[in-house]
Amino acid sequence: MYRLLFSLVLSRLDPEAAHHLAFRVIRMLPALGLGRLVERFTAPDPSLVVEALGLRFPSPFGVAAGFDKDGFAVRGLGQLGFGHVEVGTITPLAQPGNERPRLFRLVADRALVNRMGFNNGGADAAAGRLSRLARLPHRPVLGVNIGKNRATPVEDAVADYVRCASVLAPYSDYLVVNVSSPNTPGLRRLQEPDALAPLLESVGVAAGTTPLLVKISPDLADDEVLRICDLVVRLGLDGIIATNTTISREGLRTPVSVLEAIGAGGLSGPPLAARSLEVLRLIRGRVPAELCVISVGGVETAADVQERLEAGATLVQGYAAFIYRGPLWARQVNRGMARLRRRRPTQSTPTSAS
Repeated sequence: MYRLLFSLVLSRLDPEAAHHLAFRVIRMLPALGLGRLVERFTAPDPSLVVEALGLRFPSPFGVAAGFDKDGFAVRGLGQLGFGHVEVGTITPLAQPGNERPRLFRLVADRALVNRMGFNNGGADAAAGRLSRLARLPHRPVLGVNIGKNRATPVEDAVADYVRCASVLAPYSDYLVVNVSSPNTPGLRRLQEPDALAPLLESVGVAAGTTPLLVKISPDLADDEVLRICDLVVRLGLDGIIATNTTISREGLRTPVSVLEAIGAGGLSGPPLAARSLEVLRLIRGRVPAELCVISVGGVETAADVQERLEAGATLVQGYAAFIYRGPLWARQVNRGMARLRRRRPTQSTPTSAS
């Protein structure tokens, strides 16, 4: 049914307009009292529970940052079956992001290109919203992804991240330092060890006891990934998220003329899968077993998620396939994982990593 709806209606809408339409529907689930009914149909199987970061995740599968910029739809997303929701990226001050159009579908590749530019309502507005959400008994695990404002020079970025961490850590189950988006000029320079070490140290102090992770780019060289791994371990961070979107356009089915017309932006979806999996294996081979590693990039099916778990991921996130699979995507993935584990119980990954 959703595929027909996508083909006949949603694919004809501007991608960002279609996103906002779907987002409003998800946001309304708890408001209309429908969410608890939906949960009976979408709740993950108890066999999928994961213990990580001192938290209990009802499923290892969650929503990556970017879908819910400001934390308006966390409850609705949880009611659709996602085990955790990472909101953001949130910056200290509200900003509109880049000019439209800034979100594009590559239907032939089941992929997306975005150059949203951290459009969000700012840390203070998000804190008020998330503080109310944090008190609710029925919600998914909440991650908060933080970044710097576009107008802030890279050399002054630490203050932006510290401000966000100070304001948002009290209402977050975990915090993520985003230094890997390709859509904020100069941001990826913060992945260089000399810049990243003082940034993570300062944010760690501001975060207090809230688990802290860093999100890295798939476009880093292997030795750069390993240096970040060593830094994360040395500083005592709680985890790494791998990976953000890529600036590469290699191996796409979409015509070059279309890609040139779209222009710059981060690519997500299946074309990112191979590199995302490579980076995951690099990280897991370098860091202690207890470090939380969240894999994201090109995940679409239950088999994809299970492959990431068996490659060493603690948790897995997705976003792009939501556009192509529809609102029951998390249910499909969770049900599929439960079936896979029943068929081959000796190969299923442990459900505990703290």
